[in-house]
Amino acid sequence: MPDPISAYGASKYEGERAIITSDIDYAIVRTSWLYSTYGNNFVKTIARLAKEKKSLRVVYDQVGTPTYANDLAQVLSKIVGDSSLKGVYHYSNEGVASWYDFAKAIVDIMGIACIKEPIVSSDYPALAKRPPYSVMDKSKIKKQLGISVPYWRDSLQQCLNRLHNG
Repeated sequence: MPDPISAYGASKYEGERAIITSDIDYAIVRTSWLYSTYGNNFVKTIARLAKEKKSLRVVYDQVGTPTYANDLAQVLSKIVGDSSLKGVYHYSNEGVASWYDFAKAIVDIMGIACIKEPIVSSDYPALAKRPPYSVMDKSKIKKQLGISVPYWRDSLQQCLNRLHNG
């Protein structure tokens, strides 16, 4: 059951509730920690900062699962192509990571000599409060679409390869 802890989360949940209680057919897909080779996102920020700085301080007490936009796009195209799929679905890559684990993987895959220092959330002032654990259950989407979900580190490797090879 959703339990938003910020105004942003509450507004997203209110939007979902409005759709769910309406008379329209719908498929809502919740995701987390979305990144790609485009736009501004955690992967591109960490990749840039690791090249510019000798060390990075990254939160380790918030756990979730990164989601590669290419993987999500493939799933969304299957949902759009099947009008029988209705309801609320969760999709992220497989596995669990803290923001620190995610940052460390980015820097390690890129082969950059940068010190990674784990810190607690209270040491990093953020505008929005984030939940300490935001891993979602993907069993419904895997069963209804008959898909296997890629592990987050494998998808991260693909993204970084694309970033590197342009």
